[in-house]
Amino acid sequence: MDQHLIAIDLDGTLLKDNKTISDRTYDVIQKAKQAGHIVVIATGRPYRASKMYYEQLQLTTPIVNFNGAFVHHPKDDSWGMYHTPLQLGTVKEIVEVSRKYNVRNILAEVMDDVYFHEHDEQLLDLFNLGNPNVYIGNLRDILRKDPTCILILSDEQNVGRIRTYLSDVHANVIDHRSWTAPWHVIEIVRTGIHKAVGLEKIASFYGIPRERVIAFGDEDNDIEMLKWAGVGIAMGNAIEPLKAIADDVTKTNEEDGIAVYLQSLLKL
Repeated sequence: MDQHLIAIDLDGTLLKDNKTISDRTYDVIQKAKQAGHIVVIATGRPYRASKMYYEQLQLTTPIVNFNGAFVHHPKDDSWGMYHTPLQLGTVKEIVEVSRKYNVRNILAEVMDDVYFHEHDEQLLDLFNLGNPNVYIGNLRDILRKDPTCILILSDEQNVGRIRTYLSDVHANVIDHRSWTAPWHVIEIVRTGIHKAVGLEKIASFYGIPRERVIAFGDEDNDIEMLKWAGVGIAMGNAIEPLKAIADDVTKTNEEDGIAVYLQSLLKL
């Protein structure tokens, strides 16, 4: 069997709804590694919020975080560290203009530092995973470094208006996508940044061609990765646009979709 690179999203894909890895999925991933295949995590989460799953799976490979804005090897500093942040000036412009859209809050992440434009206990709980350094205040004043990404929390009816502004004014320097309910969040990264960028770096390092890259995902931040991979697999619980571009659809994250597909494809 030829060696494959297996890229796995976390939330809604590897993880069950209770944010755990099922025993069956864990066992199949270990069998894939023992068979010589390479397993990597590709997630929108920062490393601090994905480290526990990286360690649980006993991985010794690079990892894609922040949807490709940060790619590194936790076990090998010599592998390289690829951080592609937004430009601070652009972020401050967006913060200024966002006031007229009555946004609920804006967050900026600079690696393991999280900046909140407004105090929000619910969001503090959500983003506290991994114990980041947290700062609260006007982002135009307290943000001093180029952020890895920013998140705009809006009322549902304003999401479209904000995204139209972002596309009209900043399309040459940023890319943006919206989260699904219950969070009406617009996530912004530097233009051209997505999970496939990180996955391509990793595949090149291991000398694995695209046709032997298998990628699993469930949301729109997985679209580029599934398109790029030789075998792009949407979870059964994935959004319809992802299923439409995927090469195949497996069972849901609650039904061990990754394990089911890998066992069949790789004869594990």
